[in-house]
Amino acid sequence: MPPKITPAVRRRLEKAARAAAKSSYSPYSKFRVGAAVLCGSGKIYTGANVENASYGLANCAERTAIFQAAASGERSIRCVVIFTPTTAPTMPCGACRQVINEFGPQAAIVSVCDSAERIETTLDQLLPAAFGPQNLQR
Repeated sequence: MPPKITPAVRRRLEKAARAAAKSSYSPYSKFRVGAAVLCGSGKIYTGANVENASYGLANCAERTAIFQAAASGERSIRCVVIFTPTTAPTMPCGACRQVINEFGPQAAIVSVCDSAERIETTLDQLLPAAFGPQNLQR
């Protein structure tokens, strides 16, 4: 069952993701992404994508926000909001889906953009039968 997120909290998350995109370091793709993560504690962490001249070393906005949350001691994700300054919303990549699964296997996922179009789903819908911590238990 996905967590209930109030409309007011969703608005705060969307505003935070939009603001985070402004900090994107994306000189190669020119594709700015911002993310906001609501953790179990109620705190919100943000992140932007950070590219690198060695393309494979880039980091997505979602993972930047999640790693910041985890480094602050958070261990539960309730919701991830992704913003792209595009006409259609963009969903998290496969690597981000796997990282979200580590902390929020049923987290709400909301993708927003410059238009009114949006996608709202849950991580378990985006990554069914996911590999996670439970698979490592003996």
